[in-house]
Amino acid sequence: MPKIIPHLWFDKEAKEAANFYVSLFDDSKIMHETVIENTPSGDAEYVTFQLANQEFQAISAGPYFQLNPSISFMVACYSKEEVDRLYAGLIQGGTELMPLGEYPFSDWYVWVQDRYGLSWQLMLVPEEKVLQKITPSLLFSHEVNGQAEVALHFYTGLFPFVELQEIAYFAEGEVPAKKASVSFARFQLEDTQFVVMDNGMEADFHFNEAVSFIINCKDQEEIDFYWAHLSYVEEAEQCGWVKDRFGVSWQIVPANIGAILNKGSREENQRVTEAMLKMKKLDIAALERARNN
Repeated sequence: MPKIIPHLWFDKEAKEAANFYVSLFDDSKIMHETVIENTPSGDAEYVTFQLANQEFQAISAGPYFQLNPSISFMVACYSKEEVDRLYAGLIQGGTELMPLGEYPFSDWYVWVQDRYGLSWQLMLVPEEKVLQKITPSLLFSHEVNGQAEVALHFYTGLFPFVELQEIAYFAEGEVPAKKASVSFARFQLEDTQFVVMDNGMEADFHFNEAVSFIINCKDQEEIDFYWAHLSYVEEAEQCGWVKDRFGVSWQIVPANIGAILNKGSREENQRVTEAMLKMKKLDIAALERARNN
């Protein structure tokens, strides 16, 4: 199981969107579907799926958070034909954010927001440059513009297995946004690569819970550790969710959360779910007590 898993929040389209993405990417499949009953949003459909052998999770839990370009997914393509094929699928009902064409950083590139609002950067890369196929890309805008490098060092100082792979900066006067500093940085946290960038243009979109990152923790001590370091906005704490100092959302959960929620009878599982929904930081022992009471 990956240590960090991207999580997508939809109103009602999680299953539909997951099937759509699986149809576009090679080495992709739906792994598991379930319904979490009686959440504050009602019964929530939950889907676990793989895209290019990378795990994602998605939930249909109401129209509370809107996807926006602050977090996109950068896809490493090794031929123009692959860029064109993925673009042809993702643009259907979607919007082009940067036109398909040649750029200084890639000979064939496009940034597209799909029909569900999720953003993708499709980039032709040299064959010798072996990269993670799909990489979360965080665009630091508005009040956090200029903090991409601060965030990079914060995240790489938090996880035990990290690597800074590359970093580049805007030249003075290169972009309109005066606070923008990092034009592109790639780093690895555990088994997942990330990209961070400061927004060179003035933009008013923000990080929100529509895209979050699950951290699978081995025990309560690890849950406590990540909670203490990542939770920055007290009112955002709920059911293992936290929001960090930059506004990025994380879900800090036991790695075996699926078993904890589903290993008993329906009545037992419902008690565990009800207990979890009342928690801020997840308490593994308290969840097990809820099953047995």
